[in-house]
Amino acid sequence: MLEEINSALCGVLLPCVIFLVGMFFTIKLRGFYLLHPIRSARRALNASGGLRPLCVALAGTLGVGNIVGVASAISIGGAGAVFWMIFSALIAMGVKYAETHLAVKHRRGSFGQYYGGAPYYISDSFKGRGGVILGSIFAILCVVNSLSTGNLVQVNSIIPVLGGNKLIWGLALALGVFSIVCGGQRRIENACSFIIPTLTILYVILSLYIIFSNFSGLCVAISSIFRCAFSFKSALSGACGFGISSALRYGFSRGLLSNEAGCGTSATAHASSSSDATSQGCLGVFEVFWDTVVLCTLTSLVILISGESNDEPIMLAISAYSTFTGALGGGFIATACVIFALATLVCQFYYGMRALEFISSSRVTKCVYSIVFLVVCVISSIISNDIMWSISDFIVCALALYNMVFLIKLSKEVKM
Repeated sequence: MLEEINSALCGVLLPCVIFLVGMFFTIKLRGFYLLHPIRSARRALNASGGLRPLCVALAGTLGVGNIVGVASAISIGGAGAVFWMIFSALIAMGVKYAETHLAVKHRRGSFGQYYGGAPYYISDSFKGRGGVILGSIFAILCVVNSLSTGNLVQVNSIIPVLGGNKLIWGLALALGVFSIVCGGQRRIENACSFIIPTLTILYVILSLYIIFSNFSGLCVAISSIFRCAFSFKSALSGACGFGISSALRYGFSRGLLSNEAGCGTSATAHASSSSDATSQGCLGVFEVFWDTVVLCTLTSLVILISGESNDEPIMLAISAYSTFTGALGGGFIATACVIFALATLVCQFYYGMRALEFISSSRVTKCVYSIVFLVVCVISSIISNDIMWSISDFIVCALALYNMVFLIKLSKEVKM
């Protein structure tokens, strides 16, 4: 039942909405970030105190989405899914800019101590109690997302790599998350600022080495991406034709899982910055570019060049890298997946807590959420893989569709 709903949401409605909303903001902003990437980068780098929020936001997106999500998209939707991941990212840049811009513009706080996110600009879009209710609905979805996509997917995806007793690993991850989040926002930012840049650079270097060492395979891989993306067979793989083709559906849904553009979740991290809305908006665009256009593309090319196949997405990624670099490369990818997942868990806990604070600032409520989050870490280690992805796809789609309604409503405020 849930899979049928996801087919309609992720395969038909979501791609159409992202395309229309993304094109709307691209035209409204005159494609500034696409036509003038250097000037956009300069604006992003001028963001005062903006790099820490960026690292936190990247921690929420890098990892399972870039490695396991890509492998899952290719194994289910074929090589053509890669094209639609990149296409969705380019279109979604306008959406990412808009939600980040609005989050900063509607943030709360003063003297360099700020907080905010989608629930706040959604609340401000309507006066009175109606706005608070609408913002609370999104906050509830965000909390659920932190427990599903931000927790369930992360833990469940890396368990096959760890081996041994699943429950013990679930407990270990829960303790790892607790040791970081108990230090508050500053410790979360410090952890993400160290983990993300270091691990990402090493991952890029290894991927580029493999790709350019196998140039002939690269040409074949690129050819298969375009051939499968527009093939007649792919277009008719769903009951409603091209709209729910495997390549399109999984390209869009896994792309959204990776960069979170349109979901409104990473806007929470950007809202904590003391810089202006335009600079943070450009950082948001960079986030999508780096996450999906660069890292997801590198992962997908290595997998396609290797020619490996595996029903377990994370094992597919590891075996692909191991094909060219042996046990050392495979071990690095396995380690990277675990560390990326831990960083994402910490970041998503932060998103969920901030969303919960919009509804209630009660210490009891926060304590209950913290306990539930850690318990889900343990439960996630033994839950079915199919159920995990179905729940994740549904929550991500619901968040994005709900959020983009308010992005359009507040579109007059979005400027370069």
